[in-house]
Amino acid sequence: MIPVDELRPLSAARLLALWRDCREAADDPLERTLLCNARVLAACCYREGAPAFADEEEVLTTLTGRQMERLLERLASQTEPADPAAMNPAFDAARFDALQKEAL
Repeated sequence: MIPVDELRPLSAARLLALWRDCREAADDPLERTLLCNARVLAACCYREGAPAFADEEEVLTTLTGRQMERLLERLASQTEPADPAAMNPAFDAARFDALQKEAL
């Protein structure tokens, strides 16, 4: 399995757009689900700051169904990003910590 060191959650609007695209791409419900999950992982999985997969085809050819399921479970269980700077490159962790200490 390709190591994934970061999962970046998608907005609800982006998830809906992916689902709609997959709905139109496949008639079979199981095929549609697998394709949609692969597209979500292609969009969310990062390794060393770059996308871990080029597209859903690479996800499907690289990962087993169980590996995809584990990554999706990790993605779904996230409450907040491990590294705030991953979501916002302008995030200044030192300044945030200083402000948080002042608030106490």
